[in-house]
Amino acid sequence: MASSGASKPPEDPSKLGYSYVTPAGMCLRLRQSLAQFSDLFSEFNKYIAPAYHHDRCERSVHMRLYSMNKREFATVFLAFFACFGLGIFIGLAGPPITMVSKVSGGSLQPNGSSLPQELAGAYLARGPFVMHTPLLTTYSQQLWIIAKLTTDNTDDEMVDKKFHVNVLIEGLNADHKPMPVYGGSHNGGADRKNRTRHLSCSYEECDEFTVLHIGFLDYAHYIVTVQFYGLEAFHQRYNIRTVQFFLKSYNPAFTQIEIWFRFIFVLFTFIITCWFAHTLRKYPMADWSIEQKWLSLLLPLLLLFNNPIFPLIFIANNWLPGMIDALLQTTFLCGILMFWLCVYHGLRQNERKFLTFYLPKLIVVLPIWLCAVVLGIWEKCDELNDPTYSHFEDSENYNGLKVFVSIAGVMYFLYLGLLMLKAYSELRSMPYFDMRLKMLTLLMLIVLSITLIVSMQHFGFDTLEDNYIAQLYTSYKSSAQFMCFYGLLNFYLYAMAYVYSPSGPAVHEPIIAKDNPTFSMINDSDEEVMYGSDEESRRPLNSACRKGNDYDSD
Repeated sequence: MASSGASKPPEDPSKLGYSYVTPAGMCLRLRQSLAQFSDLFSEFNKYIAPAYHHDRCERSVHMRLYSMNKREFATVFLAFFACFGLGIFIGLAGPPITMVSKVSGGSLQPNGSSLPQELAGAYLARGPFVMHTPLLTTYSQQLWIIAKLTTDNTDDEMVDKKFHVNVLIEGLNADHKPMPVYGGSHNGGADRKNRTRHLSCSYEECDEFTVLHIGFLDYAHYIVTVQFYGLEAFHQRYNIRTVQFFLKSYNPAFTQIEIWFRFIFVLFTFIITCWFAHTLRKYPMADWSIEQKWLSLLLPLLLLFNNPIFPLIFIANNWLPGMIDALLQTTFLCGILMFWLCVYHGLRQNERKFLTFYLPKLIVVLPIWLCAVVLGIWEKCDELNDPTYSHFEDSENYNGLKVFVSIAGVMYFLYLGLLMLKAYSELRSMPYFDMRLKMLTLLMLIVLSITLIVSMQHFGFDTLEDNYIAQLYTSYKSSAQFMCFYGLLNFYLYAMAYVYSPSGPAVHEPIIAKDNPTFSMINDSDEEVMYGSDEESRRPLNSACRKGNDYDSD
């Protein structure tokens, strides 16, 4: 008989006739193994568990945008428009962009007004017209000579006449001796070319056409001799009554304003770039938002866009500074186009590999950059070698380039519209993401609208065809267009730098250092929550970022 102190085996609840007793050390070993696995798993838990880091796809520095109320938003836009309006006002009060000297073809006759009327009319159809330019300083930058004809045509028809122009250019040196510049007699005039021009007339008035364009002024005075070929039959039918030549150059007073305001924009951009970099230096670059990363690139590009070496154009007797200025401006403008594409896509996607994220956008933006650079370099080089060159003569290549630019522009805006549509469809109801989308879109629309209005007003609907550099078809009465363009882009970047800068002092604890909208809104009252309710702000913001993982909101 068993003693009363012996332990009895546990009863079998299933009544199957057997039982099992777990060894005393097995539970302890199993518990230790699970604890070790739990410690190992906890190292990756912050990346795969719905912790406070994962209330959004991207962990980033808390931006000032998140803590701004409606009054602060209104102040930012009021300051933007006030600075922009002040720049336009200064431009309106400034001097005209160009200076124009008007020369009548009749006054350039070899024997003055002593020629008979028949011979005087034939002279206007042929020339030669010998013109002496007024004093040109370095601040005059460039010289255009534009011709305009009037006739006795009373027919109700449009006339389009092809003819040729031959130009001889000489510069007066310090000893007032003529030096051949183009078509000179040092080689018997062998380099003189007949350039084709189109004469388009409606009734008595004919459209202006560019005779020559000197892109860099080496001399203070020029002697220009112009001859027409192929207008004799046109004169016999319609009788050329007058020929007017307009000698246009940049206004030295405007050039001084341009130099000063570019310097002011360079100074302010440098200060804001240093301030923005200083506010971000306390945080690891991996924690910067995509807007902050792009602004860290765009602000130095804006500094180059304002061009600290711009005065070298007037000091160095070379075409290179002007070419560098055009290249820097094109690069900055295409950088803004790239910025819009990347931000609208990057807000939805945290994996930003080069091949899948950046390469498609480069394929869209790079043709626009290449076309702008090729057009600028192509035309600049040709005009430096031949002042009578006009891209309208090389119509086949030029029209092909225009079609290529148009296709690239349409592709860009279609791609941008698609990214905007996807971003708003996925993120518009998520706290803080909708704030970033609204701010980005509002500033972008302001820039595009003002740029489009100014371009259409001053350049017409075909910007490439009525090219400012080639023909100087300007309707500017002041330097307001320059101030509008440069002020708009500079103040746009300044506003974004303020809005996207980090808010508050840097704290190195991960809870605060990470951009955590939910954590920052836990103690907000209903009146302080501007976008969404407190309940919405505590839910995960982007479930699409965790596809394949079923997380529950806290």
